[in-house]
Amino acid sequence: MSGNDHQAVVVGGGAAGIGAARTLVGAGVKTLLVEARDRLGGRAWTVSSDLGFPIDLGCGWLHSAERNPWRAIAEAKGWAIDHAPPPWMRPLFPRGEPPPGMAAFGEAIWEFREKLAAFPEGEPDLPASAFVPSGSPSRAMLDAVSTFYSGAELDRISARDLARYDDTAINWRVVKGYGALVAGHGEGLDVALSTLVRKIDRRGARLSVETDVGTIAADAIVVTVPTNVLAEMPDLFVPALPEKAEAAAGLPLGLADKLYLALDGHDEFRSESRILGRTDSMATAAYHFRPLGRPVVEAYFGGETAQQLEAGGERAFVDFAVAELVGVLGSDIARRLRPVAFHGWARDPFARGSYSYAKPGHADDRGRLVEPVEDRIFFAGEACSTTDYSTAHGAYISGVAAAAQILSALI
Repeated sequence: MSGNDHQAVVVGGGAAGIGAARTLVGAGVKTLLVEARDRLGGRAWTVSSDLGFPIDLGCGWLHSAERNPWRAIAEAKGWAIDHAPPPWMRPLFPRGEPPPGMAAFGEAIWEFREKLAAFPEGEPDLPASAFVPSGSPSRAMLDAVSTFYSGAELDRISARDLARYDDTAINWRVVKGYGALVAGHGEGLDVALSTLVRKIDRRGARLSVETDVGTIAADAIVVTVPTNVLAEMPDLFVPALPEKAEAAAGLPLGLADKLYLALDGHDEFRSESRILGRTDSMATAAYHFRPLGRPVVEAYFGGETAQQLEAGGERAFVDFAVAELVGVLGSDIARRLRPVAFHGWARDPFARGSYSYAKPGHADDRGRLVEPVEDRIFFAGEACSTTDYSTAHGAYISGVAAAAQILSALI
């Protein structure tokens, strides 16, 4: 950290914070990026594996890739992008035929999305589960899949918010890792790592940002901390901003965890195929076989299932995954699997979840959260996006927008 006096301070070194800081620095504004972790990237995190290739423990897909700014950033760096369609867009399974119920589920999720898309803006909000017919045999699978993309089951999610999500259905991957791309975009910025912000005092002519290693003076600040953290820090601002804590509480982070298992004898499994462990229960995981052709199974756990498993740590996830895969593929598969990488996002103190969803009746909290305070306190992050929430590109775009507001305020 160079000095304790800056024109702008950005709190949080994830996609939003890096987007904001990079934009401000590019405009000549003296900016400090403050991050509680010992690394940049936030919920975008690429780690090295003992298998010789990188693994994304956080976000992994360039959603809406043709308009995703991270795609352009990757291309400018000369990083390879894999354009193969994702497994959930393919009628493929690791081997053999699809399990019973998959055809009915395909019809059910299509019907659900059509009803959601037709939900008029002027009508009162409802839980997303209201758009699933009572007694639907596909309800358990619809809830399970909801936890993979929203981090929560359908009855916990605002239908209005879900209907506003804008997805072009183009999903690509950064071969070197999405998290590596995000963190790499922060290189060269003035960064204070392992620095926890405890107070933002707005009583003076300038803002006073109190951290565990000292106090920083600033003219403007961008706050990008995840909503679960913001909601649990009502005393972050002095004087308090209860409306921000309330908005954050209406936009909690759902939970989506990933476990990677090395797969011996992988060639017999179709690359980029995917299955659900069960089709009759909400408590199941999704298994992506040989992503990018690599000899691993990428297992996805979400919602209450992931929350309960986190209490048992990585071992609980491994045991659950192996048991489900044995149930689908037979007992031989157990000896061919070993854990490679895992991270529990609910137990991560600087995230406390994976990505935001709106509670029923709280879709408009995204607009309330992003509203500036006194033209010097600005907010960004995926939860601040009305149409691209839960994504790294939504976070980045919100950070750039917050920086633009600061530039207007400083002129």
